[in-house]
Amino acid sequence: MSTIKDVAKAAGVSISTVSHVINGTRFVSEALHAQVHDAMALLDYQPNALARGLRRGGQTKTIGLVIPDNSNPFFAEIARSIEGHAFANGYGVLLCNSDDDEQKETTYINALIAKQVDGIIFIAAGAGYAQLKRLTKMNVPVVIVDRETSHAQIDTVILENEKGGYAATDYLIKLGHRRIACITGPSQLTPSANRVDGFRRALTAAGLTIHPEYIVAGDFKRRGGELALHKLLQLAEPPTAVFACNDMMAIGALKTAAQRQIAVPAELSIIGFDNIAFAEAVSPALTTVAQPVAKLAQISVDRILLRMSAAANANLAAQRIVLEPTVVLRDSCAPLKKGE
Repeated sequence: MSTIKDVAKAAGVSISTVSHVINGTRFVSEALHAQVHDAMALLDYQPNALARGLRRGGQTKTIGLVIPDNSNPFFAEIARSIEGHAFANGYGVLLCNSDDDEQKETTYINALIAKQVDGIIFIAAGAGYAQLKRLTKMNVPVVIVDRETSHAQIDTVILENEKGGYAATDYLIKLGHRRIACITGPSQLTPSANRVDGFRRALTAAGLTIHPEYIVAGDFKRRGGELALHKLLQLAEPPTAVFACNDMMAIGALKTAAQRQIAVPAELSIIGFDNIAFAEAVSPALTTVAQPVAKLAQISVDRILLRMSAAANANLAAQRIVLEPTVVLRDSCAPLKKGE
């Protein structure tokens, strides 16, 4: 690889002149400026951005982003939107996929610290948040997305998941359904638990009995939704409607219904949660509870930028920013037929 010494030699200037051109630390004539850039292009020389950033005020202009599952379209959409907002503000994003593995998550956090990222946007793999105290102690700016935390010094950007679960279930109740099931996500994660709380509250508010057998554990993946609906359809009185706590499980449930030749929504209504792009592409198009991904990403980036500003961060109170869900009506839900 070419070095700054090679560039100086090719340009016929001193190493310090090349350094001043790269870092903008001193006036250099237009002619010398052009000579240096021509030499850099000829040698395909790439300045060390990390070293440059540290020399110019302690910033590397990078943000770490840790997500639990990049195969889940919801997290992929969040990551894409965060990257776009960060790039528009002059920052690159280092994406780390923890695969819902807390040990892998720890390894990635260590790597981001070693690379001296300016801040970390963090969607935790588990409920322990073991890394937060450590990052706070090291004064690494952090924003938590899509997870609750009791850590008093950490900004949180989250959806009102309980309200979303209530809205989904209430919509099914208003369609006349009484045997309503819920396919949950991992119980230790707050988004899943809160959505189930909303499901329970809606049933209670309508005077309906909460049947434990109608609450089946899933895993936020398509296969989990398939298996959960198989289990529900084996009941003596199977549900007429299902609320899946994310769209991937709802799409899995749609597949199972098709395999069992159960017409959706004529014989079974299904509603999901997240409003991923696939929700509109499947058949029937999935009714779902939408998360405002673009707004969530923009707020997350804005907060981490504030946290990364030393002057602002000194007296910046932590915020818990809660966004509102909305029900998106499509084709997978219908009024209950009389007599069912």
